[in-house]
Amino acid sequence: MYFRKAVYLLYFFSFFVLLACQGKEINGELYACPMECEGVKTYDHPGTCPVCKMDLMKVSNIESPVLAEGDVPDESIFNLTSIWTTQNDNPIHLADLKGDVLVVVMLYTSCEAACPRLVADMKNIKTNVNDSDVKYVLVSIDPLKDTPERFREYAKEQQLSGDQWVMLQGTVDDVREFSNVLSMKYKKISPIDFSHTNIISVFDKNGVLTYQQEGLGVSYDKITEEVIKQTK
Repeated sequence: MYFRKAVYLLYFFSFFVLLACQGKEINGELYACPMECEGVKTYDHPGTCPVCKMDLMKVSNIESPVLAEGDVPDESIFNLTSIWTTQNDNPIHLADLKGDVLVVVMLYTSCEAACPRLVADMKNIKTNVNDSDVKYVLVSIDPLKDTPERFREYAKEQQLSGDQWVMLQGTVDDVREFSNVLSMKYKKISPIDFSHTNIISVFDKNGVLTYQQEGLGVSYDKITEEVIKQTK
């Protein structure tokens, strides 16, 4: 009797497993790393990329589906409700940058080592792209010191002129939230210094992250190609 019940239970379990597998097969949704770390490799379930550790995205979302006017994808930074202050003392939502390709770095203006090199890379990318539909965004990780006034001084020091340069001061919490979106890590190590990863990020016109490059002194050819690709 117990044996027969066990057989029935095994039968029903196998039946439901089969249904589940068939449902997955019919659904056919594939997931992949948005950074294309593994090329065209896809997965049939959500998870994280084994290379860059970013969340896998639906392939249909990566392929930039057509959106109704005013809509943005779920993974867009334009969904963030934080309010920032520009170098010109103007309040701004990230969604106000919609329609432009964004090249973004997080830094602090008192940095004398890595950050000036990041800015130099940004300037080189700007020179090679030569397209007005691109904004070059500097987000401070030291918002208590990097005020709009300080940003204006920094713009003169680094020769960052024109409307394409956008410098953002936010609250400590908003900066931390944004750094998590970029997978950018930073930590205050003294009253005036931070340790931080050096990442340049590219967002498409809908605010979706499409490419990141980490490191200093590396070729910016690929990131330039990506920016040009997103302007078309």
